[in-house]
Amino acid sequence: MIKKWETLSEKLVGNFKIFDLLWIKRRNEELNKEGEFVVLKSPQWVNIIPITTEGNVVLIEQYRHGTDEITLEVPGGLVEKGEEPRLAAERECLEETGFAGSENAILLGENIPNPAFLTNTCHSFIWLGCKKVSGQKLDRHEDIKVIEVPLSQIKNYILEGKIKHSLVLTAFFFYFLKVENLTQLNSK
Repeated sequence: MIKKWETLSEKLVGNFKIFDLLWIKRRNEELNKEGEFVVLKSPQWVNIIPITTEGNVVLIEQYRHGTDEITLEVPGGLVEKGEEPRLAAERECLEETGFAGSENAILLGENIPNPAFLTNTCHSFIWLGCKKVSGQKLDRHEDIKVIEVPLSQIKNYILEGKIKHSLVLTAFFFYFLKVENLTQLNSK
């Protein structure tokens, strides 16, 4: 069985707003190896699939600096210190779209975005019965267009490459595994 490496030291290189960059020195006694590794310590992330009372998914279109392109996503973002992931997901949805659900959002699943160098988890939610309740409350550098897409078209959007953000794909993976399969089982 593989064992965890022993942490010998951690050195904070710097705080970069959305993550802390660390050099972590670790040792594996069984392999008789030691090394330094880059780790990004980031807050927890959330995303949320808002579904309207009409059966549409509320998506957001926005420019992404990392890939230098416009992407189609579900609302999401960072969990604030002391905030519960569900509340963060609902907050992000309301801020980015102005939509809110009729009840609390439901956790679909959790994933670890890239365990090779990231420390955090992404929590994916679904929010049912969503309606437009306010205007957007965007951050200083956000430019977000809200788009409603029939839920029946989401698989096509994924297959056509219109939706390709990995964390959004994971949220829909959880949806199709859990919600859609449960609905099909209950209808038999």
